Amino acid sequence: MIIKNFVLTGGPCGGKTTAIEKIKEVYGGRGYTVLTMSETATDLINGGIAPWTCGTNCDFQSVILKLQLQREEAYHYAASTMKTDKVIILYDRGAMDNRGYMNSEEYAKALRFAGVTEQELLDRYDAIFHMETAAKNKDESAYSTANNTARYETREQAIKVDDNILDAWKDHSHRYIIKNAPTVEAKINVLISKIDGLL
Repeated sequence: MIIKNFVLTGGPCGGKTTAIEKIKEVYGGRGYTVLTMSETATDLINGGIAPWTCGTNCDFQSVILKLQLQREEAYHYAASTMKTDKVIILYDRGAMDNRGYMNSEEYAKALRFAGVTEQELLDRYDAIFHMETAAKNKDESAYSTANNTARYETREQAIKVDDNILDAWKDHSHRYIIKNAPTVEAKINVLISKIDGLL
């Protein structure tokens, strides 16, 4: 059995949700079982656990990291039991994304809380696909918070988060940056071609 662990990441409003649906459609049609894990932070925020409800942002990020790892292990175990030859596990954000929302001291504390090293986090995934935030688009209206109730970042904050997340994943050997394109469809086609190259 082949199990591939792919992360879709990037700043807010990068097209991850749309891309996930397209990946499921394309690779499901090619005989892959595609499992998708929703964004842990969004799940927590929608459930009332947020940076503004926890004691500190570091507390919130630590909770995300620990839960992210537990969920990933559950997905990987479930995949290993399936009667199929080819599985893609698609993560809407990976464990290194938290680093983009913390300073170095907070990040070190979160790693200790989760009981992992940075290298262990990097080694969990076969590839990282960074979907550039629409906030970096020349057309300022391309960025919106309307389609995600947990998205709270301003355009300027979204650009900063995108840059921070890019930096967080810089040491992964298979990181691909999917730049904005004239259309979301064109952007996703670039993503699919990168996945094809890996598979």
